[in-house]
Amino acid sequence: MSNLLTSFNEQKVDVTLDPDTAHPHLVLSEDRKHVRHGDRRQDLPDKPERFDKYPIVLGAERFTGGRRYWEVEVGDKTGWTLGVCRESVRRKGKVTPKPEDGYWVMRLRDGEYEACTGPTTPLPVSVRPGRVGIFLDYEGGEISFYNVTDVSRLFTFTDTFSRTLRPYFCPGPNAGGTNAAPLIICPVPAPARGYRCTLL
Repeated sequence: MSNLLTSFNEQKVDVTLDPDTAHPHLVLSEDRKHVRHGDRRQDLPDKPERFDKYPIVLGAERFTGGRRYWEVEVGDKTGWTLGVCRESVRRKGKVTPKPEDGYWVMRLRDGEYEACTGPTTPLPVSVRPGRVGIFLDYEGGEISFYNVTDVSRLFTFTDTFSRTLRPYFCPGPNAGGTNAAPLIICPVPAPARGYRCTLL
């Protein structure tokens, strides 16, 4: 498995966040690599591409083919959702994260890891992931999630992709400050072994 993650180095993509899609409660870093849920709603224009109900932001990169890999530092956060979605997903109102609606994501919620397969699939995790790797094989029809901390595969979605896909990030609610830490997109090239992305 360690050799597999090493082989992803050639597919690593430098993902950044798209502020035009970010829910008004989300705070993005200047380099667009960190996102956290802020204490208050910001006064931002209600653009058609902006999520308005849930604290979601998309990556700026758009994928219409190929193999791509990126890693996200989740640290000790108590809730988050990561993955890939169609660019065409609805941005307004209630969002149901499942493949039928164009979402291929996994999350940590209420202390449990699960794949959002609709209904969700519980994921047995023996070592808490401090960093999650996401691998997209567009033509191969797979989106896989990896626990980089213990170098294990968490889950793989299989599907047929024919539309533009984008990275998906949800840092979860602030929860009174208990989940205020950011999600951090790790830099490319890969950090040295043992290195952890620096928190804001």
